[in-house]
Amino acid sequence: MSSEEDESTTRISIEPEKQSLLDHHTEKHFTAGEIVRDIIIGVSDGLTVPFALAAGLSGANASSSIVLTAGVAEVAAGAISMGLGGYLAAKSEEDHYAREMKREQEEIVAVPETEAAEVAEILAQYGIEPDEYTPVVNALRKNPPAWLDFMMRFELGLEKPDPKRALQSAFTIAIAYVLGGFIPLLPYIFIPQAMEAVVASVIITLFALFVFGYAKGHFTDSKPLRSAFETAFIGAIASAAAFGMAKAVQH
Repeated sequence: MSSEEDESTTRISIEPEKQSLLDHHTEKHFTAGEIVRDIIIGVSDGLTVPFALAAGLSGANASSSIVLTAGVAEVAAGAISMGLGGYLAAKSEEDHYAREMKREQEEIVAVPETEAAEVAEILAQYGIEPDEYTPVVNALRKNPPAWLDFMMRFELGLEKPDPKRALQSAFTIAIAYVLGGFIPLLPYIFIPQAMEAVVASVIITLFALFVFGYAKGHFTDSKPLRSAFETAFIGAIASAAAFGMAKAVQH
């Protein structure tokens, strides 16, 4: 048996082993990053902005009913505004990807040698030698869709956006904002005196900010406790500033 046949036999015998390894290997990666990011944006603003507004109005000696009315109006307006912002941001990302893809398609047709040289340069950055990446470059040139996808990912660093992403982002941010926004307003529903309700609002909201900060730190792989204290601290500063400014203006 020739050496080539030996190598072929070895390669064929290894393939089932590799497949078996892949079949028994399950990688656990967190793939809901965009949704979590939208929830973080919505809840963090939803907790902080109405909280500061309610504290400020309480500092101006407004009644609980006025604080609640203003707070609900702010939550509605904020949810619409934040949701629209998320929608426009996602649509902008889609438009940017489409423009870059069209430009890359035109370059592959107009200057294929230049684009092939760019593929070689990208692969060389990973320490791949010319005799190793030349077959890869040639294979990509024979497969334009794969070539285009390679250039979009590795030259431009762009991933194809989910076409449902814009609406999903809008609704996720808006709902998260509403859920977060009603937490600091809850005490004003049950306590007629705003100055008493604001104390309960501070306790409830700071606790919610602490829990939210911890969860945010957990999902973003940062230090959960540090994230919890930082988030609660920012909320406390915002509400204290609003309350103090209202008191100062009143006097």
